[in-house]
Amino acid sequence: MARKKLETLTEQMYYVLLSLWAEPRHGYGIMQYVDTLTRGRVAIGAGTLYALLARFEEEKLIVFTGTQEGRKYYALSAEGRHTLQEEYRRLGRQLADGAALLREEEP
Repeated sequence: MARKKLETLTEQMYYVLLSLWAEPRHGYGIMQYVDTLTRGRVAIGAGTLYALLARFEEEKLIVFTGTQEGRKYYALSAEGRHTLQEEYRRLGRQLADGAALLREEEP
């Protein structure tokens, strides 16, 4: 059975892709960026990160751009950018739905 394409992203998936939006990064750089961006709220362990990088590369969401000082660098592909933008829109719709409902119930 063929593997189903990603339809939604977990929080960790989202932040890994987001960390590659502006520039290529290596694994440890991704972990540091996510930690800084989320002020420590989202932690991504090395095992999880490298499993995600392998999956994203397989699904063509990221591309390997080269090695510097023994570190592998990755960048978002066009498909990765599209996937991240779609997830951003999906999350925005969820927020809007919740905001509308919660505003109705405010005292």
